Amino acid sequence: MIQLEDVSKIFESPLKQVEVLIKITLEVKNGEFIVVKGPSGSGKTTLLLSIGGMLRPTSGNIRINDKNIYLLSDRERTKFRALNIGFVFQMFYLIPYLNVLENTMLSGGLKDIGTKRGKALKLAEDLGLSDRVMHRPSELSAGECQRVALARALIHQPEIILADEPTGNLDKENSSEVVRILAHYHQNGGTVIMATHGDDADKIADRIILLNKGEI
Repeated sequence: MIQLEDVSKIFESPLKQVEVLIKITLEVKNGEFIVVKGPSGSGKTTLLLSIGGMLRPTSGNIRINDKNIYLLSDRERTKFRALNIGFVFQMFYLIPYLNVLENTMLSGGLKDIGTKRGKALKLAEDLGLSDRVMHRPSELSAGECQRVALARALIHQPEIILADEPTGNLDKENSSEVVRILAHYHQNGGTVIMATHGDDADKIADRIILLNKGEI
């Protein structure tokens, strides 16, 4: 279970303070599919990064399975994130000089290289990338790059997937494919929080949360 209690995030600049999240209180049950919507600048990405242990809130608490993740040391939080959370981003963030197989295997959480390689090959097959495993990102379409990013997030079978605009750079057909993959993960018990401008996942979401100027 993910629990946020009065979570606020303020970014400081020499000229002003920008309050991006304002006392967010939210509970996400294990196995839920949550869609977070809102205009640009509403705080969607900041919310996901905070839940994922990558951006410390200015105030408030975030607990995952009763563990207050920002009371952990940086090292402990990195390990927790590697074992429990998968991230998918709009811009893919693939390493350009690594091929599909190597990019998939970059994810933390699995130590044995043989096991990791086997899982990466199985994911490539499941996601229709078997004939692309030796290709680099520059040789792939946008839809294929996003499927590689999904494979990287799924390889260690995390409890939670945080997806930030995962269909934002894709056409309708590829967007539907990304949502189908996330839906399959959800149907197998995974928790999904997906930030989006679109309506691709509305029909499968358990809840749709609207953010506006940092508030639910």
